[in-house]
Amino acid sequence: MNYVFAPAPIPFVPVAGSSEGFPVRRIYCVGRNYAAHAREMGSDPDREPPFFFCKPADAVVPVAPGTTGELAYPPQTANFHHEVELVVAIGKVGRDIAVDAANAHVWGYAAGFDMTRRDLQFALRDKGRPWELGKAFDRSAPITPVVPAARCGHPAAGRVWLTVNGTLKQEGDLADLIWSVPETIAHLSKYFELFPGDLIFTGTPEGVGPVVRGDLVTGGVEGVGELSIRIA
Repeated sequence: MNYVFAPAPIPFVPVAGSSEGFPVRRIYCVGRNYAAHAREMGSDPDREPPFFFCKPADAVVPVAPGTTGELAYPPQTANFHHEVELVVAIGKVGRDIAVDAANAHVWGYAAGFDMTRRDLQFALRDKGRPWELGKAFDRSAPITPVVPAARCGHPAAGRVWLTVNGTLKQEGDLADLIWSVPETIAHLSKYFELFPGDLIFTGTPEGVGPVVRGDLVTGGVEGVGELSIRIA
């Protein structure tokens, strides 16, 4: 096949402890999957079916352990927010996946930040419009290397946390997810056929808030990994 111009490189996330990369196909994100965060966003935390939005695959910003990534403050916002999340890396094709079979489709896990232009998101939400301008912008998904599930298991509990300049801002536990990872995979697979390379950001605990230029944002998921970024 001859292309009219050279295709862009395939986005990927490094695999922890390896020279291999996990190629990214799609990024799905779960909205309001912790009750306290749903309340702070002005929503009812009752266990309604999960809802999803997407980010482009090339939004990933891999951050190596022990390093500090750099993330430019994005344009067209005055309210740039942090959200720390467990990220699920899919490794097996599936559609209409049963809850008790969902973990078999998981290749590994990472910790990530769902960075958000909150003012744009709220303005779009209030008009009943899609969230892409608030969520799906360039470099909006910093992420740790993916840890294979064969190494870390399938975490159903564990601390999720984030600090800004050393001050704790977000803290929760995977056990507090409204929809567990297997339930989330099962529900998502009713609407999309999942493929190896898909990432699922599973939702953030309460305490989201703004960052400004110069801030150091550090967060992680117990047993999976942690990352730091400087807002440039």
